[in-house]
Amino acid sequence: MANPWAGEVEVVLGAERRVAKLTLGALAELEAGLGEASLMDLVRRFESGAFSSRDVLALLVAGLRGGGWEGRAEDLRTVEIGGGPVGAARIAAELLARAFTVPGQGGS
Repeated sequence: MANPWAGEVEVVLGAERRVAKLTLGALAELEAGLGEASLMDLVRRFESGAFSSRDVLALLVAGLRGGGWEGRAEDLRTVEIGGGPVGAARIAAELLARAFTVPGQGGS
């Protein structure tokens, strides 16, 4: 089970439940992979609804890797993510929110 106080989000990959978390290393990998000037640019895209499927996939991979998963983006292209594309986008947004807020203080 995911612990929101630790910034964790539950992700269902096929029949397997995983924990995702944006650690500092995962955030650095995400920033480098997306080529953003800053992570705040990515946060703004999510807040405005202007994010892409590439953004969602990159966030999921970074979060899962921060949670100990050793897979690659290619692995997520063939597995059913709980909630489908909408669920994946919700999880990605939740990962960002939990990385930058404290639960109970304006975050999710």
